[in-house]
Amino acid sequence: MPVTFVLLWSTGFIGAKFGLPYAEPFTLLFYRMLLTLTCLAVLMAFLKPSWPASLRQALHLGVTGLLVHGVYLGGVFSAIEAGMPAGLTALVVGLQPLLTGVLAVLVFREQIGARVWLGLLMGLAGVVMVLGEKVAPDSAGLFDGFPLWAVFFALGSLVGISAGTLYQKRYCGNTDLITGAFVQYCAAAMAFGLLAVTLETMEVQWTPQLFFALGWLVLVLSLGAIGLLLALIRRGASAQVASLFYLVTPVTALEAWLLFDEQLGWLALFGTAITVAGVYLVMTPRALPRAASPAKTE
Repeated sequence: MPVTFVLLWSTGFIGAKFGLPYAEPFTLLFYRMLLTLTCLAVLMAFLKPSWPASLRQALHLGVTGLLVHGVYLGGVFSAIEAGMPAGLTALVVGLQPLLTGVLAVLVFREQIGARVWLGLLMGLAGVVMVLGEKVAPDSAGLFDGFPLWAVFFALGSLVGISAGTLYQKRYCGNTDLITGAFVQYCAAAMAFGLLAVTLETMEVQWTPQLFFALGWLVLVLSLGAIGLLLALIRRGASAQVASLFYLVTPVTALEAWLLFDEQLGWLALFGTAITVAGVYLVMTPRALPRAASPAKTE
């Protein structure tokens, strides 16, 4: 499951690059949410899963949807649409495991041992190495070609996915995955619809490339990868789940090499190895200390 999640999640930037030339970011995400809700409605008609037990639980799911789908996806798509390189965007979002670890300690009092912190820092170092070769040659003009506010979109995306991961684990752990995802996507769809109507023209060029991008984003990302993410959050500690995001940047770099013949140097290969080792430290069960009380047991 973790390997499949990383492979699927890493294709999100590719889908965004395919679709954004033909639709504005919030408009594209609005249609993505509508198509995802349609697919989930069909699944629910056959499986008949249970709905949230209370309005309070549904509201928690809505908050998670706004964070994980709304803020995260909105920030990534807006940053890339503004001209920020996908690799640099991935590097910013790649800080998510470390931020999630810090938030887990400060906000939710999760117990994270020294071995987990070492793994998180190794993962961060590996991500920097992987993208270092692409960033370093143009470091003098790092922000050439896109506005500085694009960086704030990427940072907002980082905060959204980090806070959403913790919020999902804290308040939405006992909900059905299908109906829970449906409520989350409803909240995100309303947010993207409002933003698209208010800030964009909502003009769309319906090309084969856009249909492919939407199909990929809906079936592979919104249904496949997000479903795996929610299942992993339910099964593991927040820092362990977040550490998987460190693998996304190296895997994306490998995919770019396979698809677009982008060469990986020795520094990038070494960084990939460091990242994998860091994720191994975090994902190993003995890395987490025994909880002091049953209430903190993962």
